[in-house]
Formats: sequence, structure tokens, C-alpha cells
Amino acid sequence: MHEQRPSEIEGEYLPPQRSVAPPPKPGWRTAGGVLGALVLLVLKFKGLLLVLLNLKWLLLVPKLLLSFGSLFVSIWFYALFFGWKFGVVFVLLILVHELGHFVTFRNFGISASLPFFIPGFGAFVAARGPAPSLTVEAIATIAGPIYGLAAAGLCYWVALTTHAPFWYAAAYVGFFLNGLNLLPIPPFDGGGIAAAIDPRLWIVGVVAFLGWFVFAHAWTSPFALLFLIIVAVVAVPRIRALFTGYVDPRFAAVPRTSRIAIAVAYFATLAIALGGAAVTYFDPRQM
Repeated sequence: MHEQRPSEIEGEYLPPQRSVAPPPKPGWRTAGGVLGALVLLVLKFKGLLLVLLNLKWLLLVPKLLLSFGSLFVSIWFYALFFGWKFGVVFVLLILVHELGHFVTFRNFGISASLPFFIPGFGAFVAARGPAPSLTVEAIATIAGPIYGLAAAGLCYWVALTTHAPFWYAAAYVGFFLNGLNLLPIPPFDGGGIAAAIDPRLWIVGVVAFLGWFVFAHAWTSPFALLFLIIVAVVAVPRIRALFTGYVDPRFAAVPRTSRIAIAVAYFATLAIALGGAAVTYFDPRQM
């Protein structure tokens, strides 16, 4: 008599069933694996975490927001009058100029603020404390126009390559504004440079500035009149002190060779700015 096995039912052969273990429930082993992965991730990026948690870095956040916030506000301001493309390029030209001051001050070990933009009036970098000498101050001051002229030269190269009127206009604005800023009168960069060469150049700067103001019919613009008032508020007290015989005590410590070197660099930079403006002059009405 054949005894039916449990695996043979109605002519079919059923393989013996194997017991399947239930999937492991998440427990300490899983939690340990996740924790280990997190530890490895932290160790891998510990340098980044140290930077992020550095309180000194956190103190820079408001300064960065203030600087870049003023930059974007200036772009918006100029874009209202000249369009977004010109607003962006124009503010970048100013930024490069100000970075020339900032980088040079820092290279001399002088703490300086990040560029802060004032819509309609450009931007400025403030050194925290006086420079150790007028020579150092003059070098950091002239670095701004040199950087700015390099940026204007780049716009001119793009104009020569593309023959686009926009880039001729951008190059002209860059050359012209850096040239105007080199006039030897406070608060322009030229005024700070002249202080290391010979403060009496301020008188020449006043005559040149007023001549430009009249010749360019700038007096017809309320905005230009406000600009004239700001220049007068800064320049008049210093020029009045000059006529009373007061000179910055650091001026006597500037060696004659340094004065000559600064003068050569200054007049060469001014010549490049004026020459570049003459070559790239472009009537905006032709755009």
C-alpha cells in the first residue's frame, strides 16, 4: 500500500516549503548604521562646519548684505533711466574701481570696508584708520582708477570685437568717469593723490572742475548742482586750511623720489583716461 506523502497532492509534486525568516525590524542596528553614516558625513565636511559656525564669519553677514544690497539697489536705480543692461555694466565698472581701493588697502595691512554704493553718486570704500603714510594712501587711492580704466579697456575691446554701440558707450563712460575722478580736488581720488604730490594742485583741480561744470552745462541739472554742493562741502574747508598755511604733517615725510614717482603715475593714468574717453566718445542719441 502506497502511503501518500504530504508533498504529493492530486498528482502534483510540491517542493518542501522552507521557512522564511521575517524581515528584521528596525532597531538598534539600523539606528547605529544611520548614526555612523552621519558621523562620517560630519567628519568629511568638518572644515565647512567650522567655517559656518565661526562667529567672525557670522559678523560679516550684515556687512555683506549691506554691500551687496546697495549694489543691487544701484543697479535698479540706473536701470530706471538707462535700462537693465547698462545698469548692470555701469555698476560693475564702479565695483571694479572700488575693489582696486579695497584690495590695495588690504595688501598694505589696512582694514577697509566693503564697497558701499550710493545710487546716483557712485560708491566708496572707507579705510578704518589713517594710512601709515601719504605714499601708501596715494598708492591705494590711484589703484581705484587704474582698476577702473582696465575695466573700461575691456569694454573697449568688446566694442572693437562686436562693433556694438552699447560697448562703445560703456567704454566711454568708464574712461570719462575715471578721468573726472582723477581731478586733483577733494573728495575725488585725484585730490587724495595730489595731497602726496603737492597740495597746491587742489587749486588747479578747483579751476578744472568748475570749467568742466560750466562747459558741459552741468549747471542746468538739479542733480549736478547737488553734486557741486557736496564737492564744495568737502573741498572748501581743506583749501581754506591750505591758504592759512596748514599742510598734512605726513606730507613732510614723503621722500622727493616718492613724490616724483606718484606724480608720473598720476599724470600717466590721467592721460590714459582722457585719451580713452576721446577715442571711445559715443553720442548716446546714436544708440
